[in-house]
Amino acid sequence: MTEQRFPTELELQLDMQLAVDKENDLPSEDELIKWASAALALRTEHEEPELTIRIVDEAESQELNSEYRGKDKPTNVLSFPFEAPAHVPIPLLGDLIVCKQVVEREAVEQDKTLTAHWAHMIIHGCLHLLGYDHLEDEEAEEMEGIERAVMSELGFEDPYKNDEA
Repeated sequence: MTEQRFPTELELQLDMQLAVDKENDLPSEDELIKWASAALALRTEHEEPELTIRIVDEAESQELNSEYRGKDKPTNVLSFPFEAPAHVPIPLLGDLIVCKQVVEREAVEQDKTLTAHWAHMIIHGCLHLLGYDHLEDEEAEEMEGIERAVMSELGFEDPYKNDEA
């Protein structure tokens, strides 16, 4: 199998929003840009794409998850792609909403470092913004394969290694 290398030279414009009481143990803006850029470089037509990452608490995550997905519980990451009219070349890709407490809890439950799980959630959310999904088995295999490759390229372990046991 040929090793796939992903370009990471992307001038990402990040709007980082913090809506949590305790801002300790959060990734830096540079880390968020690095992780998002690695995923977005796969398939964006914009040289300088724009992305919002909003880090929220469980109450806001649950409210948004309930309103937009019909699931009345907080979730790790929600992706809201921006769809500009075809004739308007806006580089805004969309918004990621990441729940700090869910990411922290999942990292412990899945025996991952907190940094690795944050990176995975940002990459996962960005792939959704690019149109990838995991509702069907074939889609899930493709998306997880890309996540594994991008995570590896960034020096992280396979985010699904514990799922196969």
